[in-house]
Amino acid sequence: MAELTKDAGHPTAGTDETFGIDPTIYARRWKTLVVLCTSLLIVIIGNTSLNVALPTLARELEASTSSLQWMVDAYALVFAGLLFTAGTIGDRFGRKGALQAGLGVFLVGAAFATVADTAGQVITARAIMGIAAAFVMPSTLSILTNVFPAHERPRAIAIWAGISGGGAAIGPIASGWLIEHYWWGSVFLINVPIILIALVAGAVLVPRSKDPEKVPLDFLGAGLSIIGLGSLVYAIIEGPHHGWASPETLLTFAASFTALGLFAAWELRARHPMLDLRLFRDRRFSVASAGMSLTFFAMFGTFFLVAQYFQLVLGYSALESGLLQLPMAAVMMSVAPQVPKLVARFGAARVVPFGLGFTATGLAIFSQVGVSSSIAMVYLSILPLAFGMSLTMTPLTTLIMSSVPLGKAGVGSAMNDTTRELGGALGVAVLGSLVTSQYASSLAPALTGLPDGARSLADSGLTGALAVGQQIGGAPGAALTSAAQQAFVDGLGLAAIVGSLVVFSAAAAAWFLLPKGAPVPFGAVPGTPGDAVRPDAAGDVVDDGELEPSPTITDGDAGREPTLVD
Repeated sequence: MAELTKDAGHPTAGTDETFGIDPTIYARRWKTLVVLCTSLLIVIIGNTSLNVALPTLARELEASTSSLQWMVDAYALVFAGLLFTAGTIGDRFGRKGALQAGLGVFLVGAAFATVADTAGQVITARAIMGIAAAFVMPSTLSILTNVFPAHERPRAIAIWAGISGGGAAIGPIASGWLIEHYWWGSVFLINVPIILIALVAGAVLVPRSKDPEKVPLDFLGAGLSIIGLGSLVYAIIEGPHHGWASPETLLTFAASFTALGLFAAWELRARHPMLDLRLFRDRRFSVASAGMSLTFFAMFGTFFLVAQYFQLVLGYSALESGLLQLPMAAVMMSVAPQVPKLVARFGAARVVPFGLGFTATGLAIFSQVGVSSSIAMVYLSILPLAFGMSLTMTPLTTLIMSSVPLGKAGVGSAMNDTTRELGGALGVAVLGSLVTSQYASSLAPALTGLPDGARSLADSGLTGALAVGQQIGGAPGAALTSAAQQAFVDGLGLAAIVGSLVVFSAAAAAWFLLPKGAPVPFGAVPGTPGDAVRPDAAGDVVDDGELEPSPTITDGDAGREPTLVD
């Protein structure tokens, strides 16, 4: 039998308080969480800082709506496609190393983006940052699960989830200020000071952890997932331009479904799969994964559209647009830490559907905004949206993470992050494509009689139409501007209605499918299997077995030494 050591002056390692976590690591766990959340901010800011800059990029780089979507989706798609591989690498070779390497690569991508002068270069830089983010984000959550005992993880994850949602407002505000005072490339410099702080603090405060089992990487699975997801979103983005029934679109969809089908077949037979598809037999895991995808489908799709609506329709500056999104972040960051209490009282099976219901309601209200809507009308829609997402993120994350062994925390975190990023990428792609399709249809009558060049520019997106209207000037130019803004709002309404129906369906599914008797995620009961970890000779935290759970734990059990199973 292995024996856990005790250290005077610290919580006893191996007692109900620490569950076998090294006392030094346990003592600084909240400082470690600060570093992890700081690292997480880099990923979140990378996802949202570009939103308020999109109108400027469209004007300065003459980027089409499709190019703007790819600037957002290149990051998210590469991120989502590499998450399982990155999570496995972290589990196999060390999560701290994966985190530090990811931060360094992110710094390189951000620097490249600041000097880019074409839409293609920005897309490439965003893809590099997506690669880096794939190593950073799963490392933060998997390290978190290794430094916090079971009864504290819901609270720690709630803080992590609040940062992941509410922190999204920091990017637009900082980007808006930088655009108003400097050149557009400066928006990518936001991450530099945060990365440097995270690198230095992480080197000191973040413990090394890894899976003791040396599992080989699933390269074939990684390749198939990247091809499948990439071609799927590419088909969705380009569908309005080529036509949904065009040979190009249909062939791309066919390639996507083929690659995803091969991925599923390979994962089911692989000895060491990147994703164990049998996990989806657990309804808590499968429903939580789907719910997380749809929550971020609504979140990122809305962020993508709201930033353009504020600037191009309501006429706010980039900085004002970022500031106007601050209440949404405030709601998410204040509500998320309180959610574990609601889950403990009502259960995830009730909290999650209500959260999704609030999210869907916010989208339904947002579909009613118009060209001259007041900011109060906009808040009436996005505040319920933020509240609903706050209710869902914490329980969904903890349900996913509690379904995998502690030694595979990187893979579990990658699954959680993949559902978020895939949902976010599809939200931007699907809702953006709906806006583009409806915009082109509604604006077509107003383009009659324009020269081919002007018609093509106006048809490419609202930014182009506003430029054409300004060039024409006078009453005709004002009429085109008004028609283009109305066409964009028509598309916005259609996208929001579709998003609302999708999320309402997810709420109903969660209500009926999520097991009502599901325990509080990670269980607050001491002795949860998989919680025994210790530092090895090199100082790495590794799994050392499973604690034998006790059927019931009473106050008299406090201080009981857990039994360690070799």
